Amino acid sequence: MLNRLSRSLSFRLLLIFLVLGGLFVFGTIKSIQRFYNSDEIRGLISGHLSLHVNYVREDIGVPPRIDRAVAITERVPVDIRIYGPDIDWASDPNFPRVEALEFAPSPRFSDSPDAWADELAGVDFAALDNHDFLRMRQGGYDIVVSTPRIADTPDGMPLIPMIIGLGLSFLLIGYGAVQWLFRPIRNIRESAAHIGRGNFDHRIHKIRRDQLGDLASDINKLAGDVESMLDAKRALLLGISHELRTPLSRMRLALEFIDDEESAASLKAEIGEMEKIVVSLLEAERLNTRHAQLNRTEVGMRSLINELVDDFFARDSHRIRVEMPETPLRAFVDEARLTLCLKNLVGNALRYSKPEDGPVIIRGREESGDVVLNVIDHGPGLSKDQADHIGEPFYRSDKSRARESGGTGLGLYLAALVATAHGGSLRLLDSPGCGTDLEVRMPLIES
Repeated sequence: MLNRLSRSLSFRLLLIFLVLGGLFVFGTIKSIQRFYNSDEIRGLISGHLSLHVNYVREDIGVPPRIDRAVAITERVPVDIRIYGPDIDWASDPNFPRVEALEFAPSPRFSDSPDAWADELAGVDFAALDNHDFLRMRQGGYDIVVSTPRIADTPDGMPLIPMIIGLGLSFLLIGYGAVQWLFRPIRNIRESAAHIGRGNFDHRIHKIRRDQLGDLASDINKLAGDVESMLDAKRALLLGISHELRTPLSRMRLALEFIDDEESAASLKAEIGEMEKIVVSLLEAERLNTRHAQLNRTEVGMRSLINELVDDFFARDSHRIRVEMPETPLRAFVDEARLTLCLKNLVGNALRYSKPEDGPVIIRGREESGDVVLNVIDHGPGLSKDQADHIGEPFYRSDKSRARESGGTGLGLYLAALVATAHGGSLRLLDSPGCGTDLEVRMPLIES
């Protein structure tokens, strides 16, 4: 989840908005505090508050005059309670008793640099039921002022929850706007995945008139251009196949009229190898791309291998041992291509090992969602230098007998291309002692 969010452009943009918004709020608060904490403004506020407190004290007087207190409550939206040795009066009968209020100095009125104003001498503060109370003492009497009036219940939302609510609302609106802005990206990614799998006729629809829409249009154009190039490439391959096979067939026919059988046999072998190279190169060119078109079907590995042995290695079937799990092993593969891959691996194993070395083993199993096929022989094996060239075209591990064995150096190359086209791999495993263990690993289902 975290990894997905970290890769999301909309989440990053939203995070940038949050950081900038937080910095703006923090900077605004600090600026306001700095403004109000300046000596001039702070002194002005403190002076006005002290002046009003003194006005109330002087107007009510000592001993307190109730008529003056009533006049103040009529002019200003406050309630007053006067408490002393010989009086306990309140402008509102519901005014809390003095002993029910917990008075203390207010942090908003102190000598601290973060306070709103300087400390008011002889004044304490309390709060109860969304009302603020201010207590002044003079002549043994407590004068308590309530704001707003006791009868007035504040119906507005408190400032902090209101700010948080607005912030969350703006955040949700911003998130929705960002999601709408980047919505085409998901469509573009899904369409690009289709095109990446070789479906070049797929196009991105619902293109908007913005930069993402321009990107989608460019991808559609790119897919069309690539499709045209691949069609031209396929046409060229068919042309090469036809043009090369025709003269080779004529040469093979002409050899039938040569009297020198030894020379004719030698030339036939050369022509046969040329035909094999042409066919292998054409197949390699078709497979040497991540967009290779595979005819995938659900294939049983045991039946595929049995048919392979019967069709191509019937004479050497006694040298081949098939080891398959009891549970049927099936996978979605291109049967013809996989047969070609295993045919090349088994052919190499039989070619470079002797009957007395032991059987060639074809072993299959399922592992972590993959079908794994091993072709193992007990021949001389490969040196580290030879192993480094596994899968390279035209590489022969034994130069001196390559012609004798009929190898073209394309067998393992084609096998590796088949495995890669299926989304898998071909690799050489470490073999204890002599021999070669080549592993083909492919997904059980199409990825």
